[in-house]
Amino acid sequence: MTRELLPVIPKPLGGRPELLTISELVTILLWNTLTVKQKTVKDIHNWVAMYHHREFPTVPKYSAFVDQCHKAIPYLLRLLDHALAKTTPLRFADSTMVEVCKLVRADAHKVAKSVAAFGKNHQGWQYGFKLHATVDLKGRLCQAVITPANFNDAQALPKLVNAYTKVVVGDGGYTAHVMAEYLFKQYGTVVISPPHPKQKRKVIMWWQHLLLTMRPKIESVWDYLKEHLHLVTSFPRSVKGYLLQYVRILLGYQLMRL
Repeated sequence: MTRELLPVIPKPLGGRPELLTISELVTILLWNTLTVKQKTVKDIHNWVAMYHHREFPTVPKYSAFVDQCHKAIPYLLRLLDHALAKTTPLRFADSTMVEVCKLVRADAHKVAKSVAAFGKNHQGWQYGFKLHATVDLKGRLCQAVITPANFNDAQALPKLVNAYTKVVVGDGGYTAHVMAEYLFKQYGTVVISPPHPKQKRKVIMWWQHLLLTMRPKIESVWDYLKEHLHLVTSFPRSVKGYLLQYVRILLGYQLMRL
């Protein structure tokens, strides 16, 4: 699949050639995510060098392997964009905090200082990023966006729907009336969310209530990404390292659901 979807990369005119092709590198990253589910790039490097030397006899040293992984990020993003269920008419929207470190270490954290932020949800204050996503009834990702942790949920909705989206179901963070009107005018999308805590009554149809009871489906997606695929990490030593971690895991998860 990766060989068919990835663009053909011309060979460099000079210099030392890469020991692994982009197609081979993407295959390694995704196969590890689908099977062994290791937490760090270092673990992946050790795993492929020890157990898959026959398939990949020219695995570079760790530092060169990391550099090649970072170069593969645009191709992983391209594969993820291709794998998203973009034509789904019914979607469930939510966001989840993705910490880059524990809150007590936030002031000393330097790796993602230029892009991470403090954010607050029902679990309290956290430092890092926020993953916004929409999923379909099968749990497949329809769209995903990573922002600083202080980004408002409703403001991310325009990036999570498209002209195919007829209904999007969210929690109380998506009750903004202005955003609902904008999405309806832009895409013809209806936003369904529970009433605001200060709103005592709200007229609702039986089918709207049914969809709201199905919204926790996306919570199981967060649980699998975090508890089984190790989305949350503090090991990367660069912003590219964090992006590589998130993209390879989201892509691996999506391939499991297809």
